[in-house]
Amino acid sequence: MKLPGSGPLILLFLLHIKSLLTISISRHSDALQQVLSEFSITRPIRTDSKGRFLSASLSTQHRGRRKRHTTSSNLPTDSNNVRTQTGMPSLHQDLPSSLSSSNSWKGRGPEAEDEAQLFYNVTVFGQQLHLRLWPNSRLIAPTATMDWEESGQFYSEPIRNNHCFYTGTVANMEDTSVAISSCDGLAGMIRMGGDEFFIEPWDQWSPGEQQQEEGGQKHIVYRSSAIIKKKSAVSQTETFNQTTKDFVRGPLLGSLNFTQTLVPPGSGSVRRRRSTMDEQFYIEVLLAVDYSLLLFHGRDHIQKYLLTLMNIVNEIYQDHSLGGNMNVVLVRIIMLSGTKSQELISVGNPQKSLENVCRWSYLQQREQSNAEQHDLTIYLTKQEFGPFGMQGYAPVTGMCQLHRSCVLVLEDGFSSAFVAAHETGHVLGMEHDGEANDCDEDVPLGSIMSPRVQATFYRYHWSRCSWRELHQYLNSYDCLRDDPFNHDWPAQPQLPGFQYSMDQQCRFDFGPGYSLCTAYTSPDPCKQLWCSDYSNPFFCKTKKSPPLDGTKCGPGKHCFRGFCMKLTLDFLRTHGSWGTWSSFDSCSRTCGGGVRFRTRKCDNPSPANGGRTCYGNSYEFQLCNQNPCSPLTDFREDQCKAWNPFFEHKGIKHHWLPYQHPDADERCHLYCQSKEMGDVVSMDRMVHDGTLCSYEDAHSVCVRGECEHVGCDGQIASDKQEDRCGVCGGDDSTCRIIKGNFTRSTKKPGYLKILEIPKGARHLLIQEFKGTPHILAIKNKETNHFFLNDEDELPESRVVIEKGVVWKYNRTGEQESVQTSGPLKYDALLMVRSHGDSKVTVSYKYIIQDGVQSSLESNLLEEDSVLYDWALRKWSHCSKPCGGGTQYTRFGCRRKADGKMVETMYCSNINKPRPISRKCNAEMCKSPR
Repeated sequence: MKLPGSGPLILLFLLHIKSLLTISISRHSDALQQVLSEFSITRPIRTDSKGRFLSASLSTQHRGRRKRHTTSSNLPTDSNNVRTQTGMPSLHQDLPSSLSSSNSWKGRGPEAEDEAQLFYNVTVFGQQLHLRLWPNSRLIAPTATMDWEESGQFYSEPIRNNHCFYTGTVANMEDTSVAISSCDGLAGMIRMGGDEFFIEPWDQWSPGEQQQEEGGQKHIVYRSSAIIKKKSAVSQTETFNQTTKDFVRGPLLGSLNFTQTLVPPGSGSVRRRRSTMDEQFYIEVLLAVDYSLLLFHGRDHIQKYLLTLMNIVNEIYQDHSLGGNMNVVLVRIIMLSGTKSQELISVGNPQKSLENVCRWSYLQQREQSNAEQHDLTIYLTKQEFGPFGMQGYAPVTGMCQLHRSCVLVLEDGFSSAFVAAHETGHVLGMEHDGEANDCDEDVPLGSIMSPRVQATFYRYHWSRCSWRELHQYLNSYDCLRDDPFNHDWPAQPQLPGFQYSMDQQCRFDFGPGYSLCTAYTSPDPCKQLWCSDYSNPFFCKTKKSPPLDGTKCGPGKHCFRGFCMKLTLDFLRTHGSWGTWSSFDSCSRTCGGGVRFRTRKCDNPSPANGGRTCYGNSYEFQLCNQNPCSPLTDFREDQCKAWNPFFEHKGIKHHWLPYQHPDADERCHLYCQSKEMGDVVSMDRMVHDGTLCSYEDAHSVCVRGECEHVGCDGQIASDKQEDRCGVCGGDDSTCRIIKGNFTRSTKKPGYLKILEIPKGARHLLIQEFKGTPHILAIKNKETNHFFLNDEDELPESRVVIEKGVVWKYNRTGEQESVQTSGPLKYDALLMVRSHGDSKVTVSYKYIIQDGVQSSLESNLLEEDSVLYDWALRKWSHCSKPCGGGTQYTRFGCRRKADGKMVETMYCSNINKPRPISRKCNAEMCKSPR
């Protein structure tokens, strides 16, 4: 909770004692029984969409992460930690079988999504489940990196998207969810109905025939309820005297004392804004992993585990109860050294630990334009930063403030995904359900933001309070509008060695004059890059790493993962990347708000050999020439009118009128209505760019067949709205309601003027009191044109568009009504086409802005005395209770049309009759006794 006038508060997250966790699977059943009360062994298989067997091989990754291996050696090293020798070492190593496999996921654009779908059959405690999975191709940003420190040196390498992270559902079952990795077997969670399961490989089998013979790779499946929870070995010290309650609302983060200029929320480049209900938001995550996790999971498995964990976090934020437009994207992983990990985590002091982590996170920020710029840091640790039961710690509403956008999570397996999601919710502005809001009934149902989380993989949701609190702040988090998959980052080659020969790489490593060592013959030059100086070609040096993947190593061969081989098209695949933007073209209109575009092409480079096409839009637009046109101009009407000489319908030409389609999705397509027949016809084309989407919205415009929301301030996706009388951002304080009634006697045939409605009037409603044979008609005073119910028209209920204003006419029996939301672009006259001599009485009501002349002040009407008069309402009370008093008449204002008494203001211009007096209570008063 954030108290008025206080600084940012830190929220504690106490995980329920029944919290979930994953376990590192032991190879022995007796060891498993010590941590699981129940488990099952299963052998999943890969199937087609119908569940028919395809393969026992489960892995879908096509390219593993490149690792740097440091082999121990007794060779001397120079001052630059470079191994040197005067003879080439033995580099013999068997080619791993995984490189000979063509089991690779072919990256494609969104149109091929169905082809990338995967299906597995998994037997869970005797029940066979058919999993339908789709790739989560937007989990890892295109330029994401993993950074780490090793032997005093810092390294960085790309996080390769192995395309083995999936989300999906269980077929033929309702309310299911799956988040799984298939990098080396299946690992993740399966949620269905009232149960949830974890699945992990039992052991690491080698791919190929062994799996086929054994019937598939063994996996262990277990329920979260089967986990035997044990108290952590790290106990709370005696000196740690703060209680759990003390951490529910932690101290302020004021001690950080950052003096640097920070990028506040809302700053940065101009972006197109949409409603938060429709817009996609991206939480770009820096995942910080301290040394305790590396020791626990091992270097070879840590990346796969982290990506699986983030896949589950993203699945939680994609839940429909939050709106489904929040995307968690990994942009960077930093593996901390043991020394740095101990510096940041202060055991038993969550406040100090979080301050250290937030300060460190702030120092990791990159330039705003950098692809690795993060919005949030999630710090995972196994060190006990708080008392037993404390699983997370985070500041509230810290998003987009790099010194406060950070969370601390005690890693405890897959269940840590819920902790990370919960703490991230605090940073986004969400409070604990039932503590700072009225959503206490959601807590036992498994809400993510429960103080002691009840959420599990089979029972979780975001409460309505979380949704409300998120959307209260979401519009101010501009950093989340940055789409990491839609940037003009410089295109990188698929394999970096394509650009550099071994000689060039030697010069990068050791300086000018160095080239590939040719003094000795190597069985495979791709094992390690050995270089020599031209002045001493027999003295060779290496930095212990192989040449870059893609480096040419022989005729038609290239280095790949330390081996010289022929590369297939799969390795040569090139993914598309955007080129530069063109300049903006000319405006589509000369007035009234046009549109102009700039474009870009997917040619930097173009996709080749099955590579993916570019993500994002190929065009951007901006509004132009927003000066108003003539008030009697209707752009949509002009487009329909242009077809009068050409377009034939039912064999004849027509006068085409504008038509607004009732389906909002069709309003940016040109529909016209025949004046002669009333038929509505599609012209099979989109309206011109800059045409208003709707006559009821004077600002939003059509762009390439889609309606783009524009605020009343002329800004795309702005939330600014007009009040009821048309003031942009107004509060109705300058609005004036004009209403009244008129009665007319029709003594001769023809048109009789009833009322003049001024230009600018809005929300007009005209109604007959009772039906008459007369017909209401509307005339444009400026053009003198009857556009509703002229002499040649039948009085039928319909919608009429006149110079950009929609009029709705309704006739039920003989009773009529006319309404429009306006605003009127011209003065309009309400007329009556008389039939017979009966009186016609109408009521009217509309809204104008102060300063606009009302109809009562502008039209020539008969005096109010024709409509109202003063009538005797009652006698006043007698002035004396006895002995002769006096009483007077009381008059009220009466409407002549129906005899109803109305407010006296309607008779204010009519002379009020003088009161009439009379004697009363004439009996003598009795004398007091």
